[in-house]
Amino acid sequence: MPATHAPGKAFDSARVTLVSTAHFVHDLYTSFLSPLLPLIIEKLSLSLSQAGLLSTVMQIPALLNPFIGLFADNRGLARWLVILAPTMTAIPMSLLGLAPTYGMLLVLVFITGISVALFHVPSPVLIARYAGDFKGRGMSFFMTGGELARTLGPMVAVGAVSLLGLGQFHYVLVLAVITSVVLYLTLERAGEKTAIKRKGSLKAAYLEIRHVLEPLAAILTARACMHGAMGVFLTVYVEQKTESLWMGGAALALYEALGVAGVLSAGTLSDRLGRQRVLFWALITAPVAILLFILTSGIFQVLWLLVTGFTVLSTTPVMLALIQERAVNNPSAANGLFMMTSFAVRSLAVVVVGALGDAFGMEAMFIIAAAIGFTAIPFLFTLKRRIQKTTSGIAGDNA
Repeated sequence: MPATHAPGKAFDSARVTLVSTAHFVHDLYTSFLSPLLPLIIEKLSLSLSQAGLLSTVMQIPALLNPFIGLFADNRGLARWLVILAPTMTAIPMSLLGLAPTYGMLLVLVFITGISVALFHVPSPVLIARYAGDFKGRGMSFFMTGGELARTLGPMVAVGAVSLLGLGQFHYVLVLAVITSVVLYLTLERAGEKTAIKRKGSLKAAYLEIRHVLEPLAAILTARACMHGAMGVFLTVYVEQKTESLWMGGAALALYEALGVAGVLSAGTLSDRLGRQRVLFWALITAPVAILLFILTSGIFQVLWLLVTGFTVLSTTPVMLALIQERAVNNPSAANGLFMMTSFAVRSLAVVVVGALGDAFGMEAMFIIAAAIGFTAIPFLFTLKRRIQKTTSGIAGDNA
């Protein structure tokens, strides 16, 4: 087992990598729903509306994120939630093929959604603890695990169901059980006993990070429109332009692949260059890249697609690091507030950009989404002023 590092200093690469790998394994199972849907629709004779509702129901427990974070902080259970969640998520997801009714499917995906929240709220807190002074790098590792899972998960699901069949698909949960056992044997138990006496509150968590959460919420809203347009409607746009579904899938694969590279790079760069500087360059480049993607063709369009994927998807680890650096007393609850905000604006943005596409056409939708993306820039300056003001205040108190 790696030696315990001095808090706030060393980068514990072994434990950061382990939790990031657990993120990959956990999200691998949540990515199984889409590739399994055709088989589930055929088995239970579902309508497309019923099939689409499954994903929505899985997302609903995200509204509980702040309360889960508060529970983890007050009871010192961040480590236990991270240990158990991969298996808790894998069990319902591996049983989807055995569900006898649509009602049971809804129950399984709802339970999965709860487990997803139980993992994603406290795990960045552990990453921040193990990353020491390199929280950006730690968050980059962590988010890369999730991005890779979304990229590889559908292929794993198709391969497993081809080998095992839908009726035996539940055997895939073995990987999650092994992951939970390794996490239990490896993650340190620091802070579990002392944290039981805490009586934090969501109000205290909000006040602790208010100066960064409020401008970040506006930035998340602007980014969500770009993310929703590219992530959801890119394949439709390319397929309409090229009349090739394969080209649409290839475009999305390129976009996601550069997203992985962006996520892996941005947090590490923010440790060296500063969080706000990296956010500024990512958020000013992303809408420009979307506009040029729409206005060019051929190899230039491909190049701007790559730039778009790298920038649009790269900001999350930087934001997570900003939150965790300031959430000293309520780290899980603060992360829960951030994640609930992200979920809310992302869900709304997809509906908005879809409506824009219906009303004005696909190209106009991307252009409007890019224009909305530019509105993040003023809030970056607000973020900078608030951080400087808070830092000056702390320095004055310590003088």
